Amino acid sequence: MATGQDETSDEPSECTVHTHPVPAGELSRYSVEGDPHAEQDIRSYVEGQARDEAVQHVERVKREVVLGQVYEIWDVTTDKDRWWVLTNLTNLYSQRHFPSLDYTLSFHIGLMARLRDRSGRADAEDPSPFDEVIRRMDQAESRLGHAVEAEDYQAVGMQLREALLSLVAAARRRVTIPEGSEVPQAANFIAWSDLLMNILCGGGSNRELRQHLKALAKETWQLANWLTHHRNATEMAASVALHSCQTVVGHFIQLVQRNSTNQVERCPICSSRNIRTHFDIEIPPDGQYFSSCGSCDWDCHPGYGAEEG
Repeated sequence: MATGQDETSDEPSECTVHTHPVPAGELSRYSVEGDPHAEQDIRSYVEGQARDEAVQHVERVKREVVLGQVYEIWDVTTDKDRWWVLTNLTNLYSQRHFPSLDYTLSFHIGLMARLRDRSGRADAEDPSPFDEVIRRMDQAESRLGHAVEAEDYQAVGMQLREALLSLVAAARRRVTIPEGSEVPQAANFIAWSDLLMNILCGGGSNRELRQHLKALAKETWQLANWLTHHRNATEMAASVALHSCQTVVGHFIQLVQRNSTNQVERCPICSSRNIRTHFDIEIPPDGQYFSSCGSCDWDCHPGYGAEEG
């Protein structure tokens, strides 16, 4: 054991022991495996939740797969506290109150299972061009939870209609409409969904998928409209309409993300399929998706390279 002194002599040795900790802000300099975009996502999340704290160090310490669900565990040090941040869905836990990592993971899995049971929405802490759509869907779900009379269920249908219109409005801002295309009126959901599916899911190999998505979008819109005007609307009808709209919203978001990141399926550097999608609200004019590789340092962020030069 190194003590700073030779055990066979009273003379001091040249061996010294490091007794002071490395400042948290300097730790990243000594990290062998970094994931800058994932780290920035976690940094932004913590600073958004703990608004009076500044993040000094972010480090992924573990990945766990439980019942097919992947959970990432991050150790985050701020100028005031130290946190565990667990993903899927993302949440943070003070290490003062949750010192045991295994206990924290078990607690997190249970809490997230309960949240998923209450709502099928994605993690809303990350910025997204679909924030208005998600907010309207949440409002519709909340209305359904408190509905009693037929007119309450009709109001759910009205909220779902507005969510679907917000959906195509957000989607069309993120696609390039081919020249010569007939542009529908803003409130024509069915025409817009047909046009957007032709763009987002084009090609002969996607014919069956495209027809399914178009039909699903059309029938969901018609169902929401029927619910809005149905004088004897019921909880069952409103629940089916809500879940149908959630499915359509999920499909649109998935397709827009894939289209906005140039449909990257393999890393152009290392050929890995470990491609992640991020959204940076700071990219002009109103935020943009980009991809990064989880196996190497590649990404297609517009600022990548500019910061290097």
